Amino acid sequence: MAYRARGRNRGIKVSTAPGYRRDIDGLRALAILPVLLFHIHVPGFSGGYVGVDIFFVISGFLITGIIAREIDAGQFSLVRFYERRARRILPALLAMMVFVLAMASWLYLPGDFEGVPRSALMTLLFLSNVWFFLNTGYFAGGAETMPLLHGWSLAVEEQFYIGFPLLLWLIARYAPNRRIAVLVLATLVSLGWAWLKQADSDGFAFYLLPTRAWELFFGALLALGAV
Repeated sequence: MAYRARGRNRGIKVSTAPGYRRDIDGLRALAILPVLLFHIHVPGFSGGYVGVDIFFVISGFLITGIIAREIDAGQFSLVRFYERRARRILPALLAMMVFVLAMASWLYLPGDFEGVPRSALMTLLFLSNVWFFLNTGYFAGGAETMPLLHGWSLAVEEQFYIGFPLLLWLIARYAPNRRIAVLVLATLVSLGWAWLKQADSDGFAFYLLPTRAWELFFGALLALGAV
């Protein structure tokens, strides 16, 4: 893999290969497979949801490579970044939500269906992780009547992507030689928070960005060559 360092970030390695990565697609498949096996109750995969953690690392790796290349080349635009994210996410998300709402209105009892449109709105606003944190537990019985529950992980990613590009841009502008150090600090703060909250049963560590961000940050550090 080739690397480059541009401008004031000289010495920091960033991948110059923005093209299709078959190995990353393979890792994505390996990450999602144990999650699926967990949900269909295959013996031996009771911890299969760890695939979500791996997926977060992969996402942090990919998005950081793209953003860092553009920042270092002086070509980064927040508007263009968000526009690309919308084109990538919204068509599939909207199609999935329409299908889920249609099937839930047909299959669910009125009492069970009541919360589905609300969760659909929260999913569209990328706040479903907060919604489900306040209203259910991922492993609770009531979760079986929440067909959009899986959208919590997308909400975590999109919340991260709201602030992270701006953070990288600010670092490049005001502290270009401290990019790795700032991200390491952010990773440790999030990881420490997750460690403090992991024993709690309220779902905070599972659902919310502050205790999940370290996984995305770790992928970012991989992309920047810190590891």
